[in-house]
Order: sequence, then C-alpha cells, then structure tokens
Amino acid sequence: MAKYMILVNYTGAGAKGLRKDGGTKRRHVVRKAIESVGGKLESFYFCLGEYDAVVVAEAPDAIAVAGLSVAVASSGGVRLTTLPLLTPEDMDKASDKKT
Repeated sequence: MAKYMILVNYTGAGAKGLRKDGGTKRRHVVRKAIESVGGKLESFYFCLGEYDAVVVAEAPDAIAVAGLSVAVASSGGVRLTTLPLLTPEDMDKASDKKT
C-alpha cells in the first residue's frame, strides 16, 4: 500500500468540535475513516504552526485517498492537503528512470 501525509487545518467549526470532544476522539474518528477505505492509520499528531494536525496513513491507492479527502472536506470541519510519500528506495528507482 502507498503512504500519504495528510496536513490538516481546522475550520472554526472543526476547532469547536475538537474542543468539545478532545484529541483522542479525533484520532479514533480518523482511524475509522481511513480503515473504511481499506487503509491503515500509521500516526496522528496535533501540531502548532501552519497546520493543526498531521496524519500519516497507508491506503490502497490514490482513488481511495481522494474519496476519503472529499468525504472529510465536505464535512466543513477541516481543510486538507494530501501528499503521497516516497521511500528512499522509491527515489532510487525514480532516479534510475531515463527521460
């Protein structure tokens, strides 16, 4: 499965929900959402600065991640930036490609 980093920004409504329910419930909800598309939550952290949370997850493919992203974003509670992650070995393979 491919890995993805999901950068999260809470909207005002999302921040209210976080304040009401707490962080561990958010992690549980994220885990269940990722599992619903056949993926696995690797890590979930809240952070300070440009983003409010960072998620690393495995997913079967980009279509599964796109579907998850649309479903989550449509809730209005967050804005997401999703980045595919590559291993150093993946980069070795990429650097061997001749263009």
